[in-house]
Amino acid sequence: MTLNLQHARHALAAVGLALTCMTGSAFAQAPAPDYRVRETFNVGDTVYVRALTIEKGTNTIWVGTSTGVHEIDLSTRKPRKTFTRADGLANEYVFAVGIDSQGYKWFGTNAGGASRYKDGKWKTYFPMHGLADYWIYSYANDKDGNLWIGTWAGVNHYNVKTGEFKKYVKELINEWVYGLDVDAKGRAWFATEGGVSMFDGKTWKSWTHKDGLGAPNADQLPASSNTGLGTRSRHDLTTMEHGQPTYNPNYSFAMHIDPQGDAWVGTWGGGVARFDGKTWKNYNSKDGLVGNIVYSIAQDKQGVFWFGTDKGVSRFDGKSWRSFTTKEGLLDSHVYTIAASENGDIWVGTRRGVAVIGK
Repeated sequence: MTLNLQHARHALAAVGLALTCMTGSAFAQAPAPDYRVRETFNVGDTVYVRALTIEKGTNTIWVGTSTGVHEIDLSTRKPRKTFTRADGLANEYVFAVGIDSQGYKWFGTNAGGASRYKDGKWKTYFPMHGLADYWIYSYANDKDGNLWIGTWAGVNHYNVKTGEFKKYVKELINEWVYGLDVDAKGRAWFATEGGVSMFDGKTWKSWTHKDGLGAPNADQLPASSNTGLGTRSRHDLTTMEHGQPTYNPNYSFAMHIDPQGDAWVGTWGGGVARFDGKTWKNYNSKDGLVGNIVYSIAQDKQGVFWFGTDKGVSRFDGKSWRSFTTKEGLLDSHVYTIAASENGDIWVGTRRGVAVIGK
């Protein structure tokens, strides 16, 4: 059974967003009998899903793609709205979706700045308004209800009451920021192209591979030359060279702070790094992680971790690993974003679409 979304327009109309009910036989080789890929949403073979953000109050999942944003009802799986440039987005390529304490939806775009939306009204922010850059990759709310924004030219702290932007660049270990999270103490953590930085409101600290970030290069992969480190050139996000994976452990894609306050970082080739405030512990394919390039991290209500990698999704309960790949029903191997819903479903964003993993 396939349900096509009827409201997508422009580029989205061409690809649609389809819900496919997969049969049990399609997942006969699933590694976890209690979990399986239950549904897939196809958005087109050349379309990337870069952001999945759940809005609990409205039972919504926001799907940011390379051709616009879908607002989807979590219960019915049906679209409420689809947004493109014609509706108010500054750029259809959306890398991040944030929801601030006042209910505004923030769409971080690729070269189009940040577009803010609420109740049918739009406002777009560019560097001329105080935004650090036109390339926006992450959002996180702080304990005071203000918003951190990760960009390719540093980070912003946005005061939701005054509308003022503060910008930090030189304080970071590297200005190319991809992942963001805030811990219970109010400290902001940043995953950057050159390592990890943390700001406690007064002082900054940073860590790199030399400090323990990222597992050793056990497979002797070549170092990646695809980097903007020390430059202002705009590079792409491919992790392959000449058809082979590469290694760049300082390059951190994802940041997640668990309830205990430990920082979990997804690295390029170094797997997942866990920092307890004193020491780093790394997990890679030798431990059970399906792929060593980790784009995304989420934690479900039971505290179980889900990692999106270049080879699929891995579930880690602290002791055992279970992985899901295209053989189990994922639409693509590269998992750029993950979101855990209240009912236990795990939403996975890849090139070509979204998959739902659940019991």
